Amino acid sequence: MRIRLDIAYDGTHFRGWARQPALRTVQGSIEDALARIVGSSVQLVVAGRTDAGVHASGQVAHVDLDEAQRARVEARNGRVAQDPAATLAARIRGVLGAYSDVTVTRTSIAPDGFDARFSAVWRRYRYRLADQRSGYDPLRRADTTTVRGTLDVDAMDAAARTLIGLHDFAAYCKPREGATTIRTLLDYRWTRDADDVLVAEVKADAFCHSMVRALVGACVAVGEGRLDIGDLAVLRDALTRTSEFKVLAARGLILTEVGYPADELLAARAEQTRARRDDPRD
Repeated sequence: MRIRLDIAYDGTHFRGWARQPALRTVQGSIEDALARIVGSSVQLVVAGRTDAGVHASGQVAHVDLDEAQRARVEARNGRVAQDPAATLAARIRGVLGAYSDVTVTRTSIAPDGFDARFSAVWRRYRYRLADQRSGYDPLRRADTTTVRGTLDVDAMDAAARTLIGLHDFAAYCKPREGATTIRTLLDYRWTRDADDVLVAEVKADAFCHSMVRALVGACVAVGEGRLDIGDLAVLRDALTRTSEFKVLAARGLILTEVGYPADELLAARAEQTRARRDDPRD
């Protein structure tokens, strides 16, 4: 039985998504909770690995349970669960604790062909940035990056839109041996919210390592007047890392949503993605 898990977490005190020996990670925390429930070890497959300090409100993963593990979920206190997926979600939350910095918001039995990583067609991130105009809110310090001065959000938005499309984003990615940096940036825009905080919405088929934070840093350089609107595309097409902008802190970054095709297209999408992408950070 394959279970889809929708997950949210405050990444402040995690060393990223992926399990690492002797380090606290999101994957390790959830897998350990699952193991306590089903009586043996399990392995999660995730839509997109997040780095240390990055948050999520809409992360997606899946786990495969064998017959014995499924029986442990379905039977408890002499009763058989009518909805094993919902029962599993409640039990995971119970193990993690009422005020945990990671939770499973929903679980469901995955449709045929579903793969949390390879069936995904896009990922969406949000980045929150406070400047002198918005001011500093200590209650949002865990999910908002602060910069000095006042940024030109209109120039940042215009610059962001020059990057949209299918391109090689090597200039905006931390290199990983053997991994492609070709991505389709589907949407990138900047606005100010009701509190004047600058908010970026970034959507792509997938992201390579540190790509979103680099894209944000480049637009901040435009907002500060250190780069012109057209410079970001020029830097992108140079295909080399640059010191013209800084990669922004992880604290402001939130994975908000993962998109999937209709159920009947899930298996085909997964097969297509496996055939063309070898980047381990999809």
